[in-house]
Amino acid sequence: MKTLTQHLAQYAGYHRDKRNILTHLVGIPLIVIALNALLSRPALWLGPLPISPASLLTLLACLFYLRLEWRLGGLMTVLMVLALFCGERLAALNTAAWLGWGIGLFVIGWAFQFIGHYFEGRKPAFVDDIAGLIVGPLFVVAELLFAAGLRQELKRQVEAKAGPLH
Repeated sequence: MKTLTQHLAQYAGYHRDKRNILTHLVGIPLIVIALNALLSRPALWLGPLPISPASLLTLLACLFYLRLEWRLGGLMTVLMVLALFCGERLAALNTAAWLGWGIGLFVIGWAFQFIGHYFEGRKPAFVDDIAGLIVGPLFVVAELLFAAGLRQELKRQVEAKAGPLH
């Protein structure tokens, strides 16, 4: 299995334009919330817990992130559970509103992604490696940490492999 640095560096190689990264900071969270909303129906209830395709996908994603690194994985788990909560709230709306929000957020999120890749002049990472779909949210959180001055050693390792931003 690839390491955290390897995953981030491979994904970062497709995202060296600062404008592309900015569009991803908007687009990826919208897509994650949209997927959670759209996949929160149907749900089976086990006591107080709804079990849905969204909750199962969130569980698998969190396990993936935690396996890469417990600190960043822990943060990703909190954020993914928050996105699941938002998605479940949207799924609780009437069918038209649920689909409107879910599909709308999904389309807007992908529009941001493709605008960013227009700036980058390069195709999205998931086209070459489907793992890019799960690494994308991790990349966004890592970029926010880097911008806040945190995880600078990880940033140096990623940039050593992916190259500098332009």
